[in-house]
Amino acid sequence: MKKLREAYENDMVAVNQQANLIPGLNLSALGIFSTGLSMLPSTPGARGAAAATPYHPFAQSSRRRTGSSAYLSSLYGAPPASAFPHQHPLPEQEVVNLFIPTQAVGAIIGKKGQHIKQLARFAGASIKIAPAEGPDASERMVIITGPPEAQFKAQGRIFGKLKEENFFNPKEEVKLEAHIKVPSFAAGRVIGKGGKTVNELQNLTSAEVIVPRDQTPDENEEVIVKIIGHFFASQTAQRKIREIVQQVKQQEHKHAEGAAASQHSK
Repeated sequence: MKKLREAYENDMVAVNQQANLIPGLNLSALGIFSTGLSMLPSTPGARGAAAATPYHPFAQSSRRRTGSSAYLSSLYGAPPASAFPHQHPLPEQEVVNLFIPTQAVGAIIGKKGQHIKQLARFAGASIKIAPAEGPDASERMVIITGPPEAQFKAQGRIFGKLKEENFFNPKEEVKLEAHIKVPSFAAGRVIGKGGKTVNELQNLTSAEVIVPRDQTPDENEEVIVKIIGHFFASQTAQRKIREIVQQVKQQEHKHAEGAAASQHSK
């Protein structure tokens, strides 16, 4: 009973943290896993409130920033409510390549493709399974395209389906590899000086984060970042890396504007 209680409390802490990752996301209504999230208590309370209450990324909490809220504040550095008073930008489309066991492809696709169609509709994402790289390939790549909330829903359901269909044994945690692409000019910031940032990311999220060295950027001048871990670890790492990339892009934009203004004044 003690072990069960500890496991339950750890799961609830992780769920409460994730409830704040995506604006307006109500985890208690998602039903991502056949058992687990869909069965979480929805009654407001110290633990249930965060999962049951939609979250606005820039809203200031009336209670003190302690526990998971302090953790998320440090993770995302959310600006005050007045920072963007009238902006409602469309969520950016993200592409995540998730690698699943080859033998699980049939379960994800479903009879006559019904499961993958339902999953795409539920998540609001485009979900495609790439052809096998070879006859003996042990993994297949699932290409998920959609905004952050769609990524959360789609990836969560895939992790849950693999557990539900017993592709991982009951005592084994479902850990998958995900690939996201970042601009080559931002890769150094993800790694950090002497690998400091990537090490901090790994310690913070419990996911393994790898930026392969000597990558040749693709036609879009992007390189791959590999993330390996269970669902919540992978999601947190994905969000944090995209936050770093966004910061680098903003700095590059400001630098370019400053250079243009300096050139104009001359």
